[in-house]
Amino acid sequence: MKSKRLRLIGSIAFLFLACLLIPIQSFVYSDQESENESLVYYIPVEQTVERGLEAFMSRSITTAKENGATHIILEMDTPGGAVDAAGNIALLIQESDIPIITFVKNKAISAGAYIALNTEQIIMAPGATMGSAAVIDGAGNAAEDKTQSYWLSEMRSAAELNGRDPQYALAMADQRIDLPELGAPEGELLTLTAQQAMQVEYAEAIASNRTELIDYLQLGSVEERDMQVSFSEQIARFVTHPVVIPILLSIGSLGLVLELYSPGFGVPGIMGISALMLFFFGHMFAGFAGWESMILFVIGFLLIVVEIFIPGFGIFGLLGIASVIGGMLLASFSTASMLIYIAIALVITAVATVFIFKYFGNWGPMKKIIHTDSTSTDKGYISNKTREELIGQSGTTLTPLRPSGSAVFNQERLDVVSEGGYIGQGSKIEVVYTAGSRIVVREVKENNLKEE
Repeated sequence: MKSKRLRLIGSIAFLFLACLLIPIQSFVYSDQESENESLVYYIPVEQTVERGLEAFMSRSITTAKENGATHIILEMDTPGGAVDAAGNIALLIQESDIPIITFVKNKAISAGAYIALNTEQIIMAPGATMGSAAVIDGAGNAAEDKTQSYWLSEMRSAAELNGRDPQYALAMADQRIDLPELGAPEGELLTLTAQQAMQVEYAEAIASNRTELIDYLQLGSVEERDMQVSFSEQIARFVTHPVVIPILLSIGSLGLVLELYSPGFGVPGIMGISALMLFFFGHMFAGFAGWESMILFVIGFLLIVVEIFIPGFGIFGLLGIASVIGGMLLASFSTASMLIYIAIALVITAVATVFIFKYFGNWGPMKKIIHTDSTSTDKGYISNKTREELIGQSGTTLTPLRPSGSAVFNQERLDVVSEGGYIGQGSKIEVVYTAGSRIVVREVKENNLKEE
């Protein structure tokens, strides 16, 4: 009986331990499985490379790091863009502790090629291209020699950073390098296809999709997450585009100039303020503008409003414009670039203002914005009727004229003014001139009456 009790107790203890061990084993297995799983973040690098993309890249890399990502993959399809933004993005890549890989889905041109060269591996889709990285200015012409030299050194450094032959990176940016075997003879920039990139070891693999990409990287079990560009970041990317900035500034300045010539506050003012607010919002969200630039802008806006409603000989308006420009310079990522954008906007505003005033000042909706009409007797505007029939009539002064006073003509009392001298009360007078309410009289001497 005693042995049965012992066996029963032993069985219960065994079952109890088994129940404890199963969750522990399951937890250990689950934890090991979690440790073996790779967390991959996909970051889209699309459209033009500008400072808004830089802000998005910074947020994305920080998010990936905070969430324990093991790999970051840049899904690239860009025609290039601003050199300064590309340089800052390259610095973000170089400082990242997480391996960053470029997957060229379609094209990595110009600044896109430079960004790709800074990553550890480049994998290209079958029809993708990479290269053509010459530096051009805002007018589409080749940049000056100093800028070209800097950019060539950057391309060389990016290639050497990950053990790639710098000759091909330089050929992407320098037409003097002769590579006819790759379709880039002297005078043409190098643009590599996926197969050519594999040939010169600028691409590690060719993959048609994410599945083939992950298989090549041999990451095993993978959790994939996509970084999405938020609506605010989309606006910031649009607003910080080098082409959009001078357009916004032109719209803003033109709207404010037209508002100064129109009564009250209407469409031009709303248009101008909206464009400038969009400019500041985009630059603030992208991280280039601080509260000090916004404060300067608000002060400038208030001064311009004061000038519109309370004319102050232009002082408030000039101070307001200076304050707005100061806010723009503080909000800019490059003072030199912003000065160029402001100069472009001022030229466009001046030309557009002259054109609008000359050709549209008295047409269509501009009639409500620019007041060009005037009152005249030809159009039926009569402030006081001119009594021309009084000229030559004689009357008598009711009051002394010093030189103005009252007189009576044919029993009609009128306010009159002498030609300049004093005329006493009860004197005989004659009307010599009338203009509106002004009736000019002259004293008639007694000898003149006798001669008549």
